[in-house]
Amino acid sequence: CGKFEEVQLGSERYNMFTECSNTKTVTLVIRGGASQYIEEAARSLNDAIMIVTRAIKTHAVVAGGGAIEMELSRYLREYVRTIKGKQQLVINGFAKALEIIPKQLAENSGMDSTDILNKLRQKHNTAGEDGIWQGVDVLGGKIDDLMELFVWEPEIVRVNVLTAATEAACTILSVD
Repeated sequence: CGKFEEVQLGSERYNMFTECSNTKTVTLVIRGGASQYIEEAARSLNDAIMIVTRAIKTHAVVAGGGAIEMELSRYLREYVRTIKGKQQLVINGFAKALEIIPKQLAENSGMDSTDILNKLRQKHNTAGEDGIWQGVDVLGGKIDDLMELFVWEPEIVRVNVLTAATEAACTILSVD
């Protein structure tokens, strides 16, 4: 291993091995002013680590930023033209509901959500394969190819989210 040193963090002293290039473990020291902030940081860090772990295990990622939801919405709107009856209304409603994700991302980051949704629809409808990963770039304040910007999430997470949301909607509709 690299080197061994004693380090003081706040009022605590720690013995650390550092600069170890062949290690398969790491220790993170989380510090903060109040315990609730430390606990929240630990939960957030754990969530991030678990997401990366899932992505590595499944070997499948999709672009974040609402890109996959916009592409699914585009696909459903195309499909709805091929069928007749009340199913059109349901499928069209589902397609519209998928667009809430990029719309909310745009609103939360201070962008004009209507303008962003219109641009995303245009890109997904006209760009073909180049438009699949277009989503809301919250840091850049625009739409962009989020696969190229490395804004990824595990495919399995998106599938589980969409499945759970659909089941919840179906349950609510069956009660009503």
